[in-house]
Amino acid sequence: MKTIWFLKRGSAIAALAGSALLAGCAAVQTTDSGTVGVDRKQYMSSLVSEQALMQEAQKQYTGIVSQAKAQGALDTDAKQAARVKSIAQRLIAQVGVFRPDAAQWNWEVHVLNSDEVNAWCMPGGKIAVYSGMINQLKPTDAELAAVIGHEMAHALREHSREQVSQQMAADVGLSVLSALTGSSATSDLGGKLTEVMFTLPNSRTHETEADRMGVELAARAGYDPRAAVTLWQKMGSLSQGSSPPEFLSTHPSAATRTADLTKIAEQVMPLYQSAKK
Repeated sequence: MKTIWFLKRGSAIAALAGSALLAGCAAVQTTDSGTVGVDRKQYMSSLVSEQALMQEAQKQYTGIVSQAKAQGALDTDAKQAARVKSIAQRLIAQVGVFRPDAAQWNWEVHVLNSDEVNAWCMPGGKIAVYSGMINQLKPTDAELAAVIGHEMAHALREHSREQVSQQMAADVGLSVLSALTGSSATSDLGGKLTEVMFTLPNSRTHETEADRMGVELAARAGYDPRAAVTLWQKMGSLSQGSSPPEFLSTHPSAATRTADLTKIAEQVMPLYQSAKK
């Protein structure tokens, strides 16, 4: 009888934890599908509001920028910084095709002086490009647009919020287990944002969406979308050394990715040709 009781109790715990994981999550439409057809249904937790995450991103970004400035590592090359900001602004002007409200975001763009080959965009449009990305890859403007557009797409699709939602939902499940087993579990929005932005890799689905949307943003902004293919080829050549660039550690590259980018680039070529007229 004792064995049966433990089995029933274990089943109850699993059921409650499973219910907790699903609780508070709702399907949302973060963006329109665009020409590239990104229309996957996303699920966000009510525990993680868009506004709260954007506020936390602003706080963290301000801290990063302030620290870089204090260390003399913020926009140190005026020409380089101007180039990055100019490309970013042309891309930002196109975000309305995916979500009109993003045109009103408080977009910020800076170049951080670091040897890392990296770039990112936090929720709400907080962009950073590392000087190592430019100095080591020596990208064309179109290739740099592919990088920045890719990172902007993560923000437009709220991939960070989606990941944090999953983390928070897991914490709710742990809380249920905590109540039943006596263990402890806590959640921290700021910590979760830092984790998904700078530690955890994006999923293949997130990467594919960011690739496709980034290519469309670039094409609409007048940058050759085929540059996304040559960009990743350059990335691949860097990864052949002793250790891959930080950018690649969370942005897996593969033959399937190159094939998909080639296909999508051809799909949006009319947008590029129209923008160039």
